[in-house]
Amino acid sequence: MKFGLFYEHQIPRPWPEGAEHKLFQDALAQVELADKLGFDYIWEVEHHFLEEYSHSSAPEVFLAACSQRTEQIRLGHGIVLMPPAYNHPARVAERIATLDLVSNGRVEWGTGESASHIELGGFNVEPKLKREMWAECTRETAKMMVQSPYAGYEGEHFSMPARNVVPKPLQTPHPPPWVACSSRDSLRYAARYGLGALTFAFINAEEAKFWVEEYYEIFERECEPLAQRVNPNIAMVSGFSCHPDEATAIARGLDGLRFFRFALAHYYHNGSQVPGETDIWQLYRETPQEPGEGRAGIGTPDQVREHLAVMENAGVDQVVFIQQAGANRHEDICESLGLFAERVLPDFKARDAAQVAEKEARLAGAIARAESRKPALTSLSDVPVVDAYPVLRKKQEAQTAAASKPDEMSEDGKKFLLSIEGGKPL
Repeated sequence: MKFGLFYEHQIPRPWPEGAEHKLFQDALAQVELADKLGFDYIWEVEHHFLEEYSHSSAPEVFLAACSQRTEQIRLGHGIVLMPPAYNHPARVAERIATLDLVSNGRVEWGTGESASHIELGGFNVEPKLKREMWAECTRETAKMMVQSPYAGYEGEHFSMPARNVVPKPLQTPHPPPWVACSSRDSLRYAARYGLGALTFAFINAEEAKFWVEEYYEIFERECEPLAQRVNPNIAMVSGFSCHPDEATAIARGLDGLRFFRFALAHYYHNGSQVPGETDIWQLYRETPQEPGEGRAGIGTPDQVREHLAVMENAGVDQVVFIQQAGANRHEDICESLGLFAERVLPDFKARDAAQVAEKEARLAGAIARAESRKPALTSLSDVPVVDAYPVLRKKQEAQTAAASKPDEMSEDGKKFLLSIEGGKPL
């Protein structure tokens, strides 16, 4: 089982001068530390207008900065919003490929359809159509990263002519594809489409076994890939704060995790937002918290190890830690990461290679069958000519016609030649 860190770039109000700058610089330092400590992944979200909850509106920029400060850690979009009003498919293909090149092939391509109405409404995305948009654009983006040239597409939600989308990614045919999953139903379609499942639902660790088993059963039985490769994987989000003293771990991490959940519900379930004014942190502080609320991943090294062992035994492929949440302090986060890497991570690292080998052997046949059913690439027998300056070709054709048979040239042709010559007689 592998381990990742999850970034929303949360910053509760009030925002003193320089707060966002410190937030991003601290996050870069944490990623650099995680790389040195042996963590496997970082995941960076894409959200828009979600004040306090997520100031991560340009994940490709942050991940590019991370790529130059790290050497081995995988760089995950968790996720790219795929409806074309957010990101045109060609722009997604270009950015993913460029990041893959500058990171030496360390990109994980997470995708999603978006959910919050403050984002959907801000970009005029029709909520009822967003899943269709996601599927259409994800499928075509994958083709763009593979085809030279991309054959073009006339679709329901976006269209474009044949073009060679460059650059191409280092990983072939393209970086591993994932999709955000917030329910058991979405986990099922992730399996059917052959996509890694980024499960951002907070489930009881014991429930993970049922989710994992169903996902892999569906993948092996009925996968019809959406992209140009499959990526059977399940990553599950967990809270995180590790300290030798249990009370200290709770004091440093639980409040942030609770705020994360509160702000998530505010934007996605029961909140109302006045842009630029609503203070979600104050609302959170005024709301009584359930004393028995789960704190999985928060505690002593032994308690954290026990929680993770349940996930490992359930077959979870990756656990992603929410450590930068609420008002959690940078110094405490770094201390937690260091203690985890020293006291807990080696146990799981020792078993990881054997687990990966066993999984690859078990799924080899299913992967081969699934990839034989991946979307076909349309072949272009005659690649269309695209003129740099279309009017120039018309001019050349008209001049050729005028030279060969001047007396037969139409009045429209004569007017055209006069117009492009500035009205001068030819």
